[in-house]
Amino acid sequence: MRAVIQRVKSASVEVDGRCVGQTGPGLLVFLGIAKGDGEKDIDWLIEKIVNLRIFEKEDGKFDESLLDRGGSLLVVSQFTLYGDCSRGRRPSFSDAMPSDEAKVFFESFVERARLRVPDVQTGVFQAHMEVTLRNDGPVTLIIESRK
Repeated sequence: MRAVIQRVKSASVEVDGRCVGQTGPGLLVFLGIAKGDGEKDIDWLIEKIVNLRIFEKEDGKFDESLLDRGGSLLVVSQFTLYGDCSRGRRPSFSDAMPSDEAKVFFESFVERARLRVPDVQTGVFQAHMEVTLRNDGPVTLIIESRK
C-alpha cells in the first residue's frame, strides 16, 4: 500500500457537486493499493499514519501525532499512485490491485482506521472526485507498507 499524507487545516471531497467527506484539522490520505497487498499492510499503514509525529508543538518541533491532537482523517482512494511512467507517455497501472479486490481492501482500511480515529471520512471508491484542501505547512509525506 502506498499513501500520500498531507497535514491539512481542512479538506473535502465532492462527487457530482455533492460533498461526500470532509475534515477539519488533521490528515488527508490518498491511498493506493497494489497487487499482493494484504491485511498486514493495512494494519501497519494505519498504525504508522495515526502515530506519525508530524504536528508541531509550541517549540516548532514535530512531536505530536494525529492521536495526540485528536484530529480527523479524510481517506481518498487513488489507484494512480501506482502509475508507472517509466516507459512511453501513458502511465501503466499494472501494479495496482484490480478494482473489485481493491474496494474490499479500501473498505477494510477505513473500518480499521475508525477503530483508532473517531472521525474518519472518505471519498467514494472509483468515483470521479474533486478534492479541495488547505495545506498546513505544507507537510506532505509518502509512506509505503512494503519498505
